[in-house]
Amino acid sequence: VAAGVREAVALVGGLAALDCRGRQVLLKPNVVYGKPPPATTDPRVVAALLALLKEAGASRLAVADMSAVVSLPTRPNLEATGMAAVAAAAGADLLAREEGEWVEVRPAEARHATTFHVARAVYEAERLVSVPVLKAHRSASYSFALKNTVGVVHARNKPWAYGGSAWEEVVAELNLAVHPRLYVADALAVMASGGPWSGDVERPGCILAGTDPVALDAVGLGMLKHYGKADHVAGKGVWEQGQIRRASALGLGAKSGAEVEVVARDLTPGDPAFAPLLDRVRAEVGTT
Repeated sequence: VAAGVREAVALVGGLAALDCRGRQVLLKPNVVYGKPPPATTDPRVVAALLALLKEAGASRLAVADMSAVVSLPTRPNLEATGMAAVAAAAGADLLAREEGEWVEVRPAEARHATTFHVARAVYEAERLVSVPVLKAHRSASYSFALKNTVGVVHARNKPWAYGGSAWEEVVAELNLAVHPRLYVADALAVMASGGPWSGDVERPGCILAGTDPVALDAVGLGMLKHYGKADHVAGKGVWEQGQIRRASALGLGAKSGAEVEVVARDLTPGDPAFAPLLDRVRAEVGTT
């Protein structure tokens, strides 16, 4: 896992663009509740990333999330998933966001989430790294880079508070408030159907990295479409998904496959599943 994280980060130019030497870096995994991957981000991915950030000279590290409202408080979930242990081993702060202060934001471009509250620790972090896990999602169609931001907003501002029809657009609009400089995503095991709590599991064994959440989501959707187990994903084109359409319209990332480049390396030569998965992803995204 550590080798995969290192390679994925290297393929997107390393940590130079993060400019983290002497700075505080906050990592935001998906800890929706206290169950193991792929319901939550694999703590080994977070551990490997913390090690890389220490090598790069980050002065202070933090691991933070807020679990789903029905799964609060967050701190026991951080313990149960192993996030607390990897944070402690790296000397990183461990933050349960509902325990901290909030900042009110009012994005001018939003039409649903016009006023909401973001965890101050995230909003004011010198550097923010998002560490999502790839899942199908019963309400949002899928959960990946864009959806991971939902964990930084106050309970009363979660997408369900805006009504079912606006769910996916709200996910995109919440990303107007926070802008991770880097996404390092867990696709070691993915929830190919159901989600976000449980569902069919596939094990592509991949780590993805990038700076564009829309492009990353497009690639993740390509992976889910390859497995073909989630009807709300399989039956719709990648660029027709509600989260992606709204995020693209807001200027949060790529607008088509022409703006996406997929660079891949197989660290397990001879794996017969990797090439077909990569080919399907590129075809679905519409890139090379």
